[in-house]
Amino acid sequence: MNSFVVSLGIAGGLILAGVVAYNAWLTSRNAPRTAREEPETDESAASAAAPMAGSTQDSLAPADYHERIEPVLGDMPAGQEEQRSDPVMTMDQSSSEASLTALDHMPQPNQRNAPVREATAEDAAERPSGQRVAAEPAQEAGKQAGRVAVTLNTVVESRPGLDALIDSITPLQLDAPVSGEAVLAAYPSTRRVGSKAFAIEGQKAPGTDWVSPKPGERYVALQAGVQLANRSGALNDIEFSEYVMKTQAFADAVNAAPDFPDMRGEVARARELDAFASGHDAQLSITLRARRAAWSPGYVQQHAAKLGFVAGALPGRMVLAGSTPGAAPILVLGFDPQAAMAEDPEQSALREIRLSLELTHVPREDQPFGKLRQASTALAEEMDGIVSDDAGQVLTAETMDGIGADVENLYEALEDRDLAAGSPQARRLFS
Repeated sequence: MNSFVVSLGIAGGLILAGVVAYNAWLTSRNAPRTAREEPETDESAASAAAPMAGSTQDSLAPADYHERIEPVLGDMPAGQEEQRSDPVMTMDQSSSEASLTALDHMPQPNQRNAPVREATAEDAAERPSGQRVAAEPAQEAGKQAGRVAVTLNTVVESRPGLDALIDSITPLQLDAPVSGEAVLAAYPSTRRVGSKAFAIEGQKAPGTDWVSPKPGERYVALQAGVQLANRSGALNDIEFSEYVMKTQAFADAVNAAPDFPDMRGEVARARELDAFASGHDAQLSITLRARRAAWSPGYVQQHAAKLGFVAGALPGRMVLAGSTPGAAPILVLGFDPQAAMAEDPEQSALREIRLSLELTHVPREDQPFGKLRQASTALAEEMDGIVSDDAGQVLTAETMDGIGADVENLYEALEDRDLAAGSPQARRLFS
């Protein structure tokens, strides 16, 4: 064998080794980024529990996490919740405009849609006293490094009372005080009128607060009410007639005399309220896309947890809790639930995640838009991602400033109507 053949064999071996090494590097580069295990030390535990003052994590992390309980007037039978179309305030960036007007994306009244209803703590059973108790599911995020596990605290939140601002209320005059047991026995089997919430309240003494009936109490006055509008639209003639029949049957059972309001006036009031709600119901949504390598669910959860996000009730969902126990989450981080439920989630590849904010459900003082902006920027920097809208257009600082101005205008309009964002009335109306 001459030296030429030997040289040729060596060159071929080197080329083959180079191809194998290149393919291994390419595979490693394109593999989903996974969560990195971090040593559990006293200092790291303390820093995780209380992020450094002045950092983005500190501004986003909540004091406590409580599962969301949406304020409703009564039980929502499954399958009956048709909702007004979600007016997504998408952050589309036009090629001819430097920024967006978020309110341009508001829907017309009575547009209808039926998004999948998420199983959260508002599905907990209602006690006779009218209180709702959140379930206590242990949220296990898995054994992979960096995945988040959290046990939800039990939260008890009283059902918000009837309000003339968003409810049609009917006084029920009693000949004699009636017991809570009698009221509950006569209560209609469903607490819905069509798609609207229905409720009955009582007064223990003249001039006292209206409360939900419960056993062991006596009431000198009663009132019934039905919500005028929600995301399914305005109260209509048929629903009002159903409300009258249901209330009259209850009044006959407890020997009360109902004083119904004028149907024409209440239906007109419902339509006006629905028109306002349709023009001021908004949701902000930001998409984070991987710049190069994809992310694994554990990688996303690890970085989101540093900002105060905790595991939600459904796979592929994390939430940033509000300052008030039982209130709606400030932000929701979502990604593909199939990836979260995969046999080996660390091998699942995520190319994008979404941060969303339901403006009408979060109090203005919680500064939700500022936290949305901080969270998206921090995650993009840490995970090598791009902040964009649903169409893939990059969101610039100028665009964000324009959206922030529109958000402030929206809050002002809601407050002028006595429906401040995050209030029980606003959360019921925009649900």
